[in-house]
Amino acid sequence: MPDQPPRPEWAPADAGPEFASRVMPGAAGPSAAFTPSPKRRTLSIDDYVAGIEAGDRAVLARAITLIESDAPRHHGEAREVVNRILPRTGRAVRIGITGIPGAGKSTFIEAFGLHLCGLGHKVAVLAVDPSSTLTRGSVLGDKTRMEQLSRHPSCFIRPSPSGGTLGGVARKSRETMLACEAAGFDVILVETVGVGQSETTVRSMVDFFLLLAITGAGDELQGMKRGIMELADAIVINKADGDNKPRAESTRQQYEMAIHYLQPATDGWKTATRTCSALTGEGVPQVWTMIEDFRRTTSENGVLETRRRHQTLEWMHALLEEGLRARFLGDPQIAARREKLQAEVLAGRLSAGAAVEALLDHTHPPA
Repeated sequence: MPDQPPRPEWAPADAGPEFASRVMPGAAGPSAAFTPSPKRRTLSIDDYVAGIEAGDRAVLARAITLIESDAPRHHGEAREVVNRILPRTGRAVRIGITGIPGAGKSTFIEAFGLHLCGLGHKVAVLAVDPSSTLTRGSVLGDKTRMEQLSRHPSCFIRPSPSGGTLGGVARKSRETMLACEAAGFDVILVETVGVGQSETTVRSMVDFFLLLAITGAGDELQGMKRGIMELADAIVINKADGDNKPRAESTRQQYEMAIHYLQPATDGWKTATRTCSALTGEGVPQVWTMIEDFRRTTSENGVLETRRRHQTLEWMHALLEEGLRARFLGDPQIAARREKLQAEVLAGRLSAGAAVEALLDHTHPPA
């Protein structure tokens, strides 16, 4: 009997030659063939819709991949899927969470999500990662930073690369949120990168906007200027535990005084301030109670319905601008004209403004 190759240290104790032939081509002998993984079945639009409505996480994940795809061949299919699941959307609580790196957003979301799951809610976390400048893929990988929550049967976590979108919100986050709602998730948490950029994008797609802050970072580091504070429905000071608890309360009081001079982000709701510790869980249940109060108040006074309607129109306008830009720049004649005008601008013979006007007049001459 011919000698068998040594079993790798990482292989199972009872692994035989067939194991090596699968993971290391040629390891079980010159004639051993590599067995490829079976190809995934192509899903139809009906398959996507049925899987989402049944709460099938594998199908939901593939549907989100379809929605996020930049390939033109996927756009029509994705639109049809979203249109067909629309009747099952709109009933979830949509919460945006932002804060500087180091504020403990992922730790807070894990503690908050576990609390909600314990109450019987189904939670979807859309954790928007920074994008690699080389591959445009996710950098941080929030699933690895929410280990307990990612294993909970009532939670679905979807890390998505921001793609350089201002505020760190993925371009297709609205459609992804709808897919999660149609799959039965009744609380949607949208985590932004939180690097001091404009967070108006996440404000335009959620019901409640939460700003997570910490003590001792300094105004310059936190970057939480008036503009972002004006968007917040609540400011929660995290890491209020141990010796830091008194300082957290002092910081909360400072924010409480500051918001008196700001216009509330939501009509009929006074921006709230709270402290909590995502590490110990203290104060986390109170954050959910606060959000429930917000939902009740804004539902009764009609503000929530008005906000949702306004957000839908904003979404439509954003997609219109995106579509017009793509079609305009994708036109072969425009592309050729653009190259010539760019050369003129670089040579200093034409201003940038004049080049843009010439490009626009090429397709739509002034009346």
